[in-house]
Amino acid sequence: MKTYQSDVIIAGGGIAGLVTAYELLKKGKNVIIFDKDVEDNLGGLAKEAAGGIHMIDTPEQRSVGIKDSPELAFQDWLNIAKFDEDDEWPRKWAQFYCNNSLEYIYDYFKEIQAGFIPAPTWAERGLYRSGNSLPRFHVTWGTGFELVNKTVAAINKLPQRSNLQIYFEHEVNDILQGDGKALMTGKNMLTDEAFQATGEQVIIASGGIGGGDLSYLKEHWPGKGRKAPDNMLNGAHKFGDGLLHRKIEERGGVLTHLENNWPYALGVHHPEKRKPFDGISTMPGISSLWFNALGERIGPLPLMVGADNIWLVDRILEQPGQYTWVIMNWKIATKEFIVSLSRYFTAIRNMDIELLKYNAQNGDEYRINLLLKDSPEDVFLADNIDDLIEKMQERSLYGFKINGDKLKEEIKAYDDQIDRGPFFYNDEQLARKANNMKYQPLGLVTIADFKKILDPEAGPLLAVRGFVISRKSLGGIQTDMECRVLKKDGKPFGNIYAVGEAAGYGGGGIHGKGAPEGAFLGGCILTARVCGRSVQ
Repeated sequence: MKTYQSDVIIAGGGIAGLVTAYELLKKGKNVIIFDKDVEDNLGGLAKEAAGGIHMIDTPEQRSVGIKDSPELAFQDWLNIAKFDEDDEWPRKWAQFYCNNSLEYIYDYFKEIQAGFIPAPTWAERGLYRSGNSLPRFHVTWGTGFELVNKTVAAINKLPQRSNLQIYFEHEVNDILQGDGKALMTGKNMLTDEAFQATGEQVIIASGGIGGGDLSYLKEHWPGKGRKAPDNMLNGAHKFGDGLLHRKIEERGGVLTHLENNWPYALGVHHPEKRKPFDGISTMPGISSLWFNALGERIGPLPLMVGADNIWLVDRILEQPGQYTWVIMNWKIATKEFIVSLSRYFTAIRNMDIELLKYNAQNGDEYRINLLLKDSPEDVFLADNIDDLIEKMQERSLYGFKINGDKLKEEIKAYDDQIDRGPFFYNDEQLARKANNMKYQPLGLVTIADFKKILDPEAGPLLAVRGFVISRKSLGGIQTDMECRVLKKDGKPFGNIYAVGEAAGYGGGGIHGKGAPEGAFLGGCILTARVCGRSVQ
């Protein structure tokens, strides 16, 4: 058996593991990271993410006139999370996040010389009650790709860089304690050789549950009337198999809130098929119309992105076939249709401010053309509504057929309201869109004008066949405020820690039953810095 020894051993080379290592190296610790993936994928899902971060009272907010506070942010968090009475640690972590996002997250970005686009966007506004009262979603300048690159660069610049060793394609499969030390065991995935690593502390940064096996996610799907999807796509990390979660539970640790997760409503098939049911998460914006498998507009309250993601997913899972059709025109698509992978955010990933301004004004055709190329079975164009319906019929699933006349009737009713003018908008979607359009700061956050879906000058038409797609685990390994893993008697193991998604982004479930958006990546950085400072 191959043996390793260091001060600290970290399982997982995602953003949480990297930031933890960075903090430990600054303290002079010797660190080993074991990562199951190949070297090119160092950084995990953060590397391919848009890079949105939830933060409170930032200079970017103040620059566009937003007056935020930790107190307001925490009240909003409670509205979204809907914590249970006994959610002691998640509640403490949520309050800590709201009180300390500037010091632990924003200042980290400054330290590694990373930044954000100048205007925060507004996610999870809430449906019937307040979600985020203010825009708090800060998109990383360069996307998550640049965040990972800047973090790696910051590590490489440290005088203590030689104290870090990273071993790729090494799976950690158990965690043990003995003689005041902590042990990780695993295997080299290339040679199948077993290894054992000994440290003063070990840190679990292995991500969430469900990426490796969707059946595990479905098994823990929330009850109380929420229906688990029969068919869904996988947008989580392929190595997010929950292996170390289960090992911690076997060793007497606590897993909590595994029933809570954060899927998205409109996934399409990923061209690379890196894992079973591989998918890309997309967001169509507020100007598109959503239909079910029968061609009926979903309602009575229309489906709208940005209000309440869990509500949106639940409504889709109530529909026949549990998949949806989203219809828009070219001008709406290029202005609003978002694809949640960094390579689709060309202007932001390449840090090209002039291109960003151009795309906000004129639309981003490159992004839509790339998606049409990548997922042609799910995303396609047509010159007129009859041709679009015919293509939709060809792609209908599970024996469902679209009522083309009903679908056209629904689109005409919507378009007719736009014709009558804003004083006569009686459609809830149009009314909410009008309100959302009031916040478009600096010309960088944009919503398409009130164009009719069938406006011939705004064509061609675009349809998306979408499926619920997994993304993040909200529950995980329970931790205290120092990121120490807690035992069933409430006491910490002492030398076993967990960070990031593995810890439910803090306390085993910092988000409760919902999420303010952006607190996933933010939670990885926050818990990593807390852990790095806590380890002695």
